[in-house]
Amino acid sequence: MKYAEHINSILKGLVASSDGLIIYGQNVTEGSRIGGLTRGLDTLMKGKKKMINTTNSENSLVGFGFGVMLGGGTAAFFMKQLDFLFLGIDQLVNTYNIIRNSGQAKGSFTIVPTVVDVANQGPHSSSNNFSDFCSMARIQGFTITNKYDAQKVLTTHFGAPGFRIIGVSHRFLKEDIFDPGVPVFTDKEVKLVQYKDGTDATIACFNFSFPYGWKLGQELEKLGKKPALWNVNYMTPIDWEPILISAKKTGKLVVIDDSNSENLSCFSLLAEARKLNLKKDVVITSKPVDNWFSPVSSVASVDYAKVARDIIS
Repeated sequence: MKYAEHINSILKGLVASSDGLIIYGQNVTEGSRIGGLTRGLDTLMKGKKKMINTTNSENSLVGFGFGVMLGGGTAAFFMKQLDFLFLGIDQLVNTYNIIRNSGQAKGSFTIVPTVVDVANQGPHSSSNNFSDFCSMARIQGFTITNKYDAQKVLTTHFGAPGFRIIGVSHRFLKEDIFDPGVPVFTDKEVKLVQYKDGTDATIACFNFSFPYGWKLGQELEKLGKKPALWNVNYMTPIDWEPILISAKKTGKLVVIDDSNSENLSCFSLLAEARKLNLKKDVVITSKPVDNWFSPVSSVASVDYAKVARDIIS
């Protein structure tokens, strides 16, 4: 099953069991033009549930979602690209802070943008800076990177009380959903998931870099090493203790982050980890270009064998 199809199958179950859910966005009744998210959900819109095709007026649409939440309802805004959320910045920061401080929000609001983690997709920023949006007002933000976290993130947070953003990867939409199997550890909010346990190196993946971390883990296993593999689904710094305990045990930390942000969440982990006097830390991030307006692909080119040899040397 493809990544988008798997997400849709989970959403269908959640929509079918919901009461009074409002789903809206551009072309949502037909499925987004980018990958087919929301396709088929219109057949489940019965009773008080509604599905609304909207215009491109993101500032008003974000405000609409907060209005539904204030009224005790449940709203989900499916956004074609994360870029368009720039138009709703005032709502994300000012409106949300007013609502949060008032304590009046009884309902639920979820924004589901497609994060452009591939090459340029038009004459705009093609933003792969999901964490920047969340850091502006300490907004809960979660990524979906594989079969396991898709199920856990959506069933835990989609339609739950309060506000959050759940980002999906443009890069993964038409790929087969990756199945990492049963994890070793998951915190209750799915901010952090451990998929492998080992004593030779600790790998921590951020944004949508989990496939890179998995491949690096496989390369280490070819060399007879056992890596501990973690994926951080949350967009702003969290309690790093589980990863730090692992890094202290292995003495080696690899951090992978494919976001284009200049203020990466992984830097917070690195700052804490370097206090442990590790034997080695390796950082793999996107490489910015001097010309901000020259779009570059977010798809990393990693020599896994070389990195693995560097880790164990």
